[in-house]
Amino acid sequence: MNVNALTLDFSAACEYHVPRLKQGGGGTMAEMTYVDENSFQREVLDWAQPVLVDFTAVWCGPCKMLDPVVKQLADQWAGKVKVVKLDVDYNPTLAMQYQVMGVPTLMLFVQGQLSQRVSGYQPKDRLVAKFGPHI
Repeated sequence: MNVNALTLDFSAACEYHVPRLKQGGGGTMAEMTYVDENSFQREVLDWAQPVLVDFTAVWCGPCKMLDPVVKQLADQWAGKVKVVKLDVDYNPTLAMQYQVMGVPTLMLFVQGQLSQRVSGYQPKDRLVAKFGPHI
């Protein structure tokens, strides 16, 4: 089998919207919006505030572990940073363009430019230390 000839078709169109999730104590966690190849320019690159993009996949175990941390960051940085998700399986062009080699990968865009990136599961304090100075 020639692995160089392996081609995957991820062209299925989809739209995502994850509803608000309750957390302990009756509060709500940040609403997570998904972006795709059609909305990335508008929702990330052209956005006035910094944007944290969570490159993820539904089958990814570490992504599921990171999800509550990303939602906590969205709550903590509300009004300062827009936090969105991007499913790499449905948006392979963007994943390739930004050289996403594994998920989860978090990227912070400031004024339309990639400022910082982190791959793999990271605890919240490490993410705050990495991204915080750029917000």
